[in-house]
Amino acid sequence: MKKIAVYCGASTGNDPVYRQAAVDLGNFLVVHDLSLVYGGGGVGLMGVLARQVLDQGGQVDGVMPQELVDRGAAFDQLTNLTVVADMSTRKQTMLAMADGCIALPGGPGTLEEIIEAFSWARLGDNDNPCAFYNVAHYYDPLATMFDAMTTNEFLTKTDRKKLLFSDNLAQILTFMQTYTPPKIRTYPTKHTKASGL
Repeated sequence: MKKIAVYCGASTGNDPVYRQAAVDLGNFLVVHDLSLVYGGGGVGLMGVLARQVLDQGGQVDGVMPQELVDRGAAFDQLTNLTVVADMSTRKQTMLAMADGCIALPGGPGTLEEIIEAFSWARLGDNDNPCAFYNVAHYYDPLATMFDAMTTNEFLTKTDRKKLLFSDNLAQILTFMQTYTPPKIRTYPTKHTKASGL
């Protein structure tokens, strides 16, 4: 593993524990010689994380749509900034650049990006492991939702194990290093009519 895509909030939240988690993750990436791939912004947890990696001598690759660059959202101290056409291209580019995906606490955008990455893994379009850095139990309700998906058979038990929720960065790294992608889903090629129709 060489590069980790991190999805996180453009705000810092209302508890210092979230900012500290971004600092801890930044330090962890540098110590383990892992480059950061992220959305390219300089505010919120995104900015805290990027600055920490850079301050510790690490590499930071930002990926940002042109419209956000035009609004002045790009962090100007990055190792590299890749400007893309739109958000969909940004997500695809980040996955292509990275070897794993981690979600820090964040809002709807953070959630949408990491969930899409996991969904694509089940389709065979993403080989990257996905993990939630579950700081201060932030993602507990979501973990419960995924468990409910499994209980109600909308998600297989095997695939549920392919998504990690953890507040331990060492555990997250081990999960990523030993990860194998989900088996690609297959579908029947012929549909049979219901009896009596």
